Amino acid sequence: MTNAIDVAVETFYIEDQSKPEQDFYVFAYTITITNEGDEAATLLRRHWVIKDFNQKVLEVKGDGVVGEQPRLLPGEAFTYTSGTSLETDVGTMMGSYTLQTDNGEEFDASIPEFVLASPQATKH
Repeated sequence: MTNAIDVAVETFYIEDQSKPEQDFYVFAYTITITNEGDEAATLLRRHWVIKDFNQKVLEVKGDGVVGEQPRLLPGEAFTYTSGTSLETDVGTMMGSYTLQTDNGEEFDASIPEFVLASPQATKH
């Protein structure tokens, strides 16, 4: 197994920062990136596609995650928490991380689509 990166996501609705009456919903997500491959890899870049329920799309690209470019040895994991806001109480995120092995080979690890939803969203 080479270049095997597992991405696990947990999401949270941040009620005290959200303003539903102003169509402003804040979410946090905790991501754990695990190197299940047989080579060390450094996370270079991220690419997110964030969609709200109105199909408004925001693309976010940048270096690293939360100001870091973690290097993961085989079997190691890196966990971080970040956030985003939406104009609707339901949305999705998906994307990819670009990583680089110690020998310079770059590869992408996909981040499967996940749902951001406020507790009120389930009452529709």
